[in-house]
Amino acid sequence: MTDIVLLGALALWVYSYAGYPALLWIASRRPAPRRDPGPVPWPAVSIVLPVHNEAAQIAEVLTGAIVVNTDASVRVERGALRALVTALADPHVGVASGRDVSVAVNETEANRAEAGYVGFEMWIRDLETRLGGIVGASGCLYAIRAELHREAVGPGLSRDFAAALRARARGYRAVSVPEAVCVVPRAPGLHQEYRRKVRTVARGLATLLVYRRLLNPLRYGVFAWMLASHKLSRWLAPVAAVAAAAALAWRAGAEPWARALLAAGVIVCVLALVGWMWRARRRLPQVLAVVTWGVAANMAVLYAWLRLLAGRRDAVWEPTRRASLPAAVPAQHHRQRPQHDLEVLQR
Repeated sequence: MTDIVLLGALALWVYSYAGYPALLWIASRRPAPRRDPGPVPWPAVSIVLPVHNEAAQIAEVLTGAIVVNTDASVRVERGALRALVTALADPHVGVASGRDVSVAVNETEANRAEAGYVGFEMWIRDLETRLGGIVGASGCLYAIRAELHREAVGPGLSRDFAAALRARARGYRAVSVPEAVCVVPRAPGLHQEYRRKVRTVARGLATLLVYRRLLNPLRYGVFAWMLASHKLSRWLAPVAAVAAAAALAWRAGAEPWARALLAAGVIVCVLALVGWMWRARRRLPQVLAVVTWGVAANMAVLYAWLRLLAGRRDAVWEPTRRASLPAAVPAQHHRQRPQHDLEVLQR
């Protein structure tokens, strides 16, 4: 029985972070047909920024055919808005999501590994777009057809995740738009990043529970497979790790290899604890930062599961406290001198 648990946990981790991306890459190798909509008549566009306790007032002024959701703490690069609107010129597209670029705001930042994870996530979304459509939009920047945006989203749910799910349920696709770059400052510390991830995953789990019908492959085909692989498998991986640790502990008394693996896991957890308690003003070594970020991210998923099972919901949106972006950010991440694209609305 313990062998089944260990092999199952290993298979889930490998599939979630290597197998699924590999299958996506293989399935999307065929060049995707590029639809050139030609000159796109500029539609009426409404811009939405999250505001505490003002949902009714915001709804009253949404008059555009397209609603662009963004955040005051991010920077939307020039041309992003036009790219999103152009993607929605395809009548089969209901949601167009921007491309997040995670940037640091100080030299001592401990959650530098977040940048790699965000880049990996954006690559997965590009592959999903080529195959059919993404399973979740970027909360920092996405555009959605107004009729989809006006559909009620229950309290405690993730609106950006639900946007892609609602689009698919209504027969639309949600796509990632690489040209719509959104520069996102990372949370200044691991503790803030942990709290953000708990909120994000808890709301994501609650949203997936509401839209669980989309996991039916007989009705939703490839989308159901992508949703289960991209979201559910990743969120189950930390649970599988706990089960694997219990199985190793059970086998450790008789199997040297089990003792070795269990000891390695303990060392990783100790290193993560050291990184977690590291003074914020001191630069965390790169290896320690990666280990701490990885363990904290998985612990956040476990805590989100506990919140879901306990029936606790975050009915009130809570913003992520991010530091202000510097005047310029690294050129390798995006084009120089990013500028908000809202000026296009004045044309």
